[in-house]
Amino acid sequence: MKTILIVTDAWYPQINGVVRTLEKLAQIMREQGYRVEFLEPSSFLTIPMPTYKEIRLSLTIPSAIRNKINSIAPDAIHIATEGPLGAMARHYCKKRNIAFSTSFHTQYPEYLRARAPVPLRWTYAYFRRFHSAAKYCLVSSKTVANRLKDRGFENIVDWSLGVDLDIFNPSHRVDNFFEDRVKNNIARPVYLYVGRVAVEKNIEAFLSLNLDGTKIVVGSGPALEELQKKYKDVIFVGSKKGEELSQYYASADCFVFPSRTDTFGLVLLEAMASGTPVAAYPVQGPLDVVADSGAGILDENLQKAAIKAVNIERKICRKYASKFTWQASADIFLANLPFKKDDSTL
Repeated sequence: MKTILIVTDAWYPQINGVVRTLEKLAQIMREQGYRVEFLEPSSFLTIPMPTYKEIRLSLTIPSAIRNKINSIAPDAIHIATEGPLGAMARHYCKKRNIAFSTSFHTQYPEYLRARAPVPLRWTYAYFRRFHSAAKYCLVSSKTVANRLKDRGFENIVDWSLGVDLDIFNPSHRVDNFFEDRVKNNIARPVYLYVGRVAVEKNIEAFLSLNLDGTKIVVGSGPALEELQKKYKDVIFVGSKKGEELSQYYASADCFVFPSRTDTFGLVLLEAMASGTPVAAYPVQGPLDVVADSGAGILDENLQKAAIKAVNIERKICRKYASKFTWQASADIFLANLPFKKDDSTL
């Protein structure tokens, strides 16, 4: 049995696209007979990341990482994030001339610039150096992949993500779902946002829209308390998962995605798989996931996009999302894992 080690600084209790992607990939690979292990923050003392307490930074030393990796004895190593654990695992591999793969999930240079005046060229120089040591760097958005290539990244592999079509399903649409959950009089249409409540998600572009109906936010983050006070007309319900999250998606009339910086936008697929049309800006992520599928409206006028998207037939959304499978995503992931002796067979 081949052992795969995935190193990630993003892990529970965080609930985000990176965590859910890695968890789903591990599930599929285990079903295929691989042993999948994680090196993640729960094994270490952590501190909150400055300005973003939900993200925990591991406090450890290279020898501790060395010992953990040696105890696992992996046949292949994938480094999913560029934080402390990722950096020390990268150092371990480089020192021992062990090939590894990485993935570029989050545009941290843009996220950092949204919080501090740090030039993009500085942070991209670090990321380029980080990922250049890998045999392959997997990127889920072709638009972002092309931008990284323009910035000097040379080992990029296109890697589409998937969606769980059983969990996110139109059959989970429930009459009076919102009335029962939030105990409010809910005017239709319902416009839904799911994701981190943070400045880098450009969420105020959604919250400030003048829309007839009701705006609902699922998620938590550093800007939650401030935005709850500022937007009294918006219903904030906190983080949700599993069947309850799928019901939020399926029971909404439109999913609004205001981010301009996401590398993919897993929530876009989850909404469409639930039969809910998407409204978003014509930028990376939506351009790659929604494109001209007919399952959503992309427009620089987000209000116009949201109003139009409500009228899209829900079956179109479901049919289109069904093309994105986690099995296909796992196949690409495995094909680009540098197993020892370049032998990826079981």
